[in-house]
Amino acid sequence: MTATREDKEFHYLINCILNAILCFTASTLNGITIYALRKASSLPKSLRTLLLSLAVSDVGVGFLAQPLYSALLGVAFQGKKNTPNYEKMFRGFMTTLHLFSAASYTGIVILALDRFLAIHLHLRYRELVTQRRVVAVVILNWVSAALLASMELLNLTDISDGYYSFLAISGHMITPILYCIIYATARRHASQIRAIQVDATQQSGQVGDAVRLRKSITGTFLVYLAFLFCYLPNFTTRFVIFIAGASDTRRLCQVYAITVIYLNSTLNPLIYCWKVRQIRHTVVKVLSAPVLRCRRLEIRQTAKHSRKRSPECPVPSRVDMMQKETRC
Repeated sequence: MTATREDKEFHYLINCILNAILCFTASTLNGITIYALRKASSLPKSLRTLLLSLAVSDVGVGFLAQPLYSALLGVAFQGKKNTPNYEKMFRGFMTTLHLFSAASYTGIVILALDRFLAIHLHLRYRELVTQRRVVAVVILNWVSAALLASMELLNLTDISDGYYSFLAISGHMITPILYCIIYATARRHASQIRAIQVDATQQSGQVGDAVRLRKSITGTFLVYLAFLFCYLPNFTTRFVIFIAGASDTRRLCQVYAITVIYLNSTLNPLIYCWKVRQIRHTVVKVLSAPVLRCRRLEIRQTAKHSRKRSPECPVPSRVDMMQKETRC
């Protein structure tokens, strides 16, 4: 099915506007989230490091990938696709797409594995999953994503596409299995805590740890669901194009699918704020700071004006009022 030039221009323009808006929201929200994560000292260090890695990849999407994609759509809207500048821009766009999507996806798989180890290892978790090891895994994740992006930059598209497909298929197989095991284990632990009768102090400590762990698992699972929701349209359109061939309609569907991918960078910080109390409090404090500052300034100005009242209309003191009553 073929689309007219006017239809293509309309869809390019719509996606260009959407990406311009999402570019701002992804950069701003993830910048605030990074600040909040650095301040949230009560979060486990491993979880905080993994969430910081995801937030950095989302900031990269907002600062690099989405502006490039918007510029690419703008050039396509002007009908200048067969130009050297468009080819360079397209290669840069594909490089950033592979870099940040691979870093995000493997980061989400690592996050699921971390929560799996947290609920299975119990007290041995802090002994085995040290901060140094988590940082090493995060660095390895970004190095592998950079290698994938460099393959795209060097025009080794067959190798990069194969590696990216392997990453997507293996991740979609591993992550649901991990969360199913986590869910079953969490339910078993909850029933055990309710059944065992221990002293009040120990029981409250166990219940508190279980609740915090369950909340962190729920938050990371929602991050995975958001990723699945945003990336599944792109996987589907790519698969359909690979099987049935490319057409104008399928290409336009892929344009929208890539925009939905970038929507994920805006959804992630909203999920963090919703499910992680420490991040939510810090974000509220950051966003309310300008309002509170303006309110304080308004109060100071009001107090200053009240002190500078005109001497022609002095405010009667209590002594003057008592003297007036005595005369009467």
